[in-house]
Amino acid sequence: MHRNLGLDLLRATEEAALACARQIGAGDEAAAEAAAVAAMHAALSEIDMDGHVLIGEGERDESSRLYIGEHLGTGHGPKVELAVDALEGATLVATGGPNAISAIAVAEEGGFLKVPNTYMDKIAVGPAARGVIDIERSVSENLLAVARAKNVPIEALFVVILDRPRHEPLIEEVREVGARIKLIKHGDLSAALATCSRTPGVDVLLGIGGAREGVLAAAALRCCGGDMQARLRPRNREEAEAARELGLQDLERPMRIEDLATGQLVFVATGVTSGDFLQGVQYRTEGSLTHSAVMRSETSITRWIEAEHNVRGAW
Repeated sequence: MHRNLGLDLLRATEEAALACARQIGAGDEAAAEAAAVAAMHAALSEIDMDGHVLIGEGERDESSRLYIGEHLGTGHGPKVELAVDALEGATLVATGGPNAISAIAVAEEGGFLKVPNTYMDKIAVGPAARGVIDIERSVSENLLAVARAKNVPIEALFVVILDRPRHEPLIEEVREVGARIKLIKHGDLSAALATCSRTPGVDVLLGIGGAREGVLAAAALRCCGGDMQARLRPRNREEAEAARELGLQDLERPMRIEDLATGQLVFVATGVTSGDFLQGVQYRTEGSLTHSAVMRSETSITRWIEAEHNVRGAW
């Protein structure tokens, strides 16, 4: 995969973040989402690549831009699959909450697992705990293994879990083991990324979240040396059947990180609101400031990019 593609994709996440950040605290999730999608779509359309969206904003009848199956780019350059989330955290933007991001992952053809719009049980860790997690083991066994790998007491671990009623037993088990918990309202992609943050603070992501976000997270963790395992958790018969139609016959099968995202990968994310992994957009008199990460699996390099967009009247 061309090494400059990540920097081209960076412009798309930057544009999406800049566009929707104007909606921070405005209380309008739909407006924030629409602004991010339109800006990312316009930027991706100008990149020299032959890309098609494998994971996007919905099926073709659900979204007019960034829909699954849409072809993007000039048609010249590398042939790639795209997994996009123009805005993870529309509610976070609408309410001014932390950890909203714009993200894109790119793989060679066949690099991403095709998943329906369903749920996925996940465990994700950073590089220090790579290879020690096993989704088929108990929560306590996994947390003890992570603590040993990081050479810290289990009480020092911070576990991020989506604050949902379905996670009440999980939360109780983590508390019984003695690890600390950070409950979040939205954004488990951002939480998975935070396990690889330069600033210590998140050690493990646990729980059930979106399957498509899980594939994006796997791509990012592959690039930065982290680890992840998952298992599909359809909410109903229709979602289970949709998974089987995509070739996922054994819905109970544990999936390793390479099952979710494989081959050469590029992952790019830009912060919209400040959080554990990225700083949010800042608007200034002379323009605006963005904070992004660009990762490549081939080199295992993460580039942290702070960009000044010195365009007067940008606000």
